[in-house]
Amino acid sequence: MTNIQTFKELHNNDEPLLLGNVWNPQSAKVYENLGYKAVATSSSAVAHSLGYEDGENMSFTEYLYIVERILKSISIPLTVDLEGGYGKNADEIVANISKLAEIGVVGINIEDSYVVDGLRKIEEKTVFAEKLKSIISKLKETHIDIFINLRTDPFLLGLENPVEETLERVRLFEETGIDGIFVPCITDEKDIETIVNSTKLPVNVMAMPELPDFNTLKKLGVKRISSGNFANGYIYQKLAEKDEEIINVKSFSPIFVS
Repeated sequence: MTNIQTFKELHNNDEPLLLGNVWNPQSAKVYENLGYKAVATSSSAVAHSLGYEDGENMSFTEYLYIVERILKSISIPLTVDLEGGYGKNADEIVANISKLAEIGVVGINIEDSYVVDGLRKIEEKTVFAEKLKSIISKLKETHIDIFINLRTDPFLLGLENPVEETLERVRLFEETGIDGIFVPCITDEKDIETIVNSTKLPVNVMAMPELPDFNTLKKLGVKRISSGNFANGYIYQKLAEKDEEIINVKSFSPIFVS
């Protein structure tokens, strides 16, 4: 069984696939050593580690380099947060996905929102669905097999009637041939159950303070759980706190205290 087949099967198990979101080989190795079955990049965490803001401000070439370094450091499957695709049209996006597939990436996230002047906006759903159809058609023409996880952002953006808007988008997007649905920032149990029951595709949720525990998510039918960029943010917050201690006590002793 190939890595891609293995990754796809991980979405069909009774236990949800718990993904560690990584930004470099060091973080990826931590998750692999803990027994995680797969990892995913967080585009935000990778961007921040390179000194950029999130929203495709780093170049795809820089991103590809980091992805390749991660792949060479682990043996478990890696899926990549591709944001909007890092391309102006379907051909450019497909070219990027092809490069990822060539080096061994098993999946991608692609999202139906975009950032302009620091503000995130959602794409018109029928326009985005057509672009998605074109991308998937071109991937099939070139025999590229990769798990396409579609991120839809009504909850993330706090749109009115997010459940209804998400349902409409899921119905439209699942006709394009995608493999999974990712709904970041959804936390209410009834909302999660409604979305899960609306599609045969595996549904992915993301860490949030109010997100139900893993056993509850399993009962609701969730198949994939992501940590997002929160682990990265937590680590650097703790780094700042520890360095502040060092400055205050004028000693390195705080980093040697467990």
